[in-house]
Amino acid sequence: MRASSLLINTTRERPAEAELTSHALMLRAGMLRQLASGIFSWLPLGLRTVRRIEQIVREEMNRAGAAEIMMPAVQPAELWQESGRWQIYGPELLRLEDRHGRAYCVGPTHEEVVTDIARACVRSWRQLPCNLYQIQTKFRDEVRPRFGVMRSREFVMKDAYSFDADAAGAKRSYQIMRDAYVRIFDRIGLDYRVVEADVGAIGGSFSEEFLALADCGEAVIGYTDGDYATNLEQVPCSPPAAAQRPDPGEKMEEFATPGVATIDELDQFVGGIDPGRSIKTMIVTGEAGSAALILPGNAELSLAKASRLEQVGFGAALAEDDFVRKTVGAGFGSLGPVGMSLPVIADASLASAADFFCGANRDGYHLRGVNFGRDLPEPRFADLRMAVAGEVAPDGRPLKLRRGIEVGQIFNLGTKYSQAMAARIEGDDNVLRPMVMGCYGIGITRIVAAAIEQFNDEAGIVFPESIAPFIVAVLPLGKSPEVMQAAESLYAALNESGIDCLLEDRGLRAGAAFADLDLLGIPHRLVVSERSLAAGKVEHKARHTGAVSMLEMADAPAQVRAMLAAKKP
Repeated sequence: MRASSLLINTTRERPAEAELTSHALMLRAGMLRQLASGIFSWLPLGLRTVRRIEQIVREEMNRAGAAEIMMPAVQPAELWQESGRWQIYGPELLRLEDRHGRAYCVGPTHEEVVTDIARACVRSWRQLPCNLYQIQTKFRDEVRPRFGVMRSREFVMKDAYSFDADAAGAKRSYQIMRDAYVRIFDRIGLDYRVVEADVGAIGGSFSEEFLALADCGEAVIGYTDGDYATNLEQVPCSPPAAAQRPDPGEKMEEFATPGVATIDELDQFVGGIDPGRSIKTMIVTGEAGSAALILPGNAELSLAKASRLEQVGFGAALAEDDFVRKTVGAGFGSLGPVGMSLPVIADASLASAADFFCGANRDGYHLRGVNFGRDLPEPRFADLRMAVAGEVAPDGRPLKLRRGIEVGQIFNLGTKYSQAMAARIEGDDNVLRPMVMGCYGIGITRIVAAAIEQFNDEAGIVFPESIAPFIVAVLPLGKSPEVMQAAESLYAALNESGIDCLLEDRGLRAGAAFADLDLLGIPHRLVVSERSLAAGKVEHKARHTGAVSMLEMADAPAQVRAMLAAKKP
């Protein structure tokens, strides 16, 4: 491809709206352009990288025996009502009506649609196992899109769905897909970990995430020096050492706290609170109902653990402010368990708490000297909080934390959708049974950002060869006819050799051209100049190492091919 034919629009300054390195570099390199909040246009260089990732994914999915399909982006509400997710998926589901008043959604995922396909097309166990996949644009109406394509509303995803006659077959399908994912991320070259994960809004009995390690990642991995690794939300907290709860030593009293809405503000307002004597109350809703969860003031709630509570159930999320005010009579920051109308569940670490501070369920007021059993009924205790570094993990070793970017997730769905939507097959015993399903997602566009977070330097992106928009850039220096002709010949020879090559023919000054090629992250640069041409050579620079060498002009394509072959696993 000739650079003059591409819409290359690079900038030197870091864009003010970019919070992450990947977002800044993608904007500076002209890979994408924001159209609306969380919605981006992919420009030629960015789209080439997206397509490279798609090709790797497609090759490995086909190798794993999956068949590619394409499902509609707009889905009828009836399917989601059958599965029960129309009511519980939440505000991320973009709902709309057509001109006839029929309800639809823009698909954030396709479990319902693919289950509808399976129940219509799969009739016998002899047609199983079956694995269908697509690479398609999804839409999730994120409340706060940020970090560029890392958390956007519209994104490209590969989603696959397996159907089996029984649980044993589903387990085999799950492992086949897990192996395929390992090959995909190994081929891309990401530094990643596979960890146990929460099933979230997709559902099912078991899930694993593939997390690209990066300090900017929103997911946190809890791991040890052994084999233990899981999403931090899943890490069970060790029960506190048995301790007798002290007898109440204070009288409960209400006091005014104008403008106080956080634990830190409360601590400052009263002049310091001993650790363990301040609690926070969080109202959480899920498929089964709502509950008031109380935790130590310095602890963070795990929504994955909240989802396991029978009072809350699947899809646990913090309640909306309107619901909280209508139910409790106060807003977040003034909530407490005393007189609470909802079920109260306390974190296990509060079992020995006494004389504590909490909200009074009245805006601008708190309580001090509160005690379980005296001022409110004894609550149920459960593991609710996120573990912290240094705690003892399930394998007996100290827990360590590392941040990561979720680039893939796989689920053992069981019969969650096939049971609800009557996707049954007739077994060899002539009995109809729901098919056992799995689903498997990869964030194609998110991988671009994750890779850039891992592969960059002060000059720009340092793409691995596997997903770079071009493998080689040929740069003629000077305007002599001989240099241009030699560069054209080298460019043609590289393309004929099957090497994806960019000819930098825009006539930029040397410094600007070098800076652009470094910013774009093209792995190999070949510079043709009058001096190198006189010696029958071309200058080669490896973007990853910065190493510069002189190659024989006639042998340059073969030598580049040898370099590429040497790096393949």
